[in-house]
Amino acid sequence: MKGSTGAKDGNSKKRMSSRKLGKFLKEQRGRLYIVRRCVVMLLCWHD
Repeated sequence: MKGSTGAKDGNSKKRMSSRKLGKFLKEQRGRLYIVRRCVVMLLCWHD
């Protein structure tokens, strides 16, 4: 990563930029959707 120093790393953990936060939330939403679909398939699966 560009410009990552010890001082900046400690600061970035507490507060992310809105762009990074948006990307993070998008990824989490995608993962949650996939997990939810898998659980539904497992629960509804019949032999």
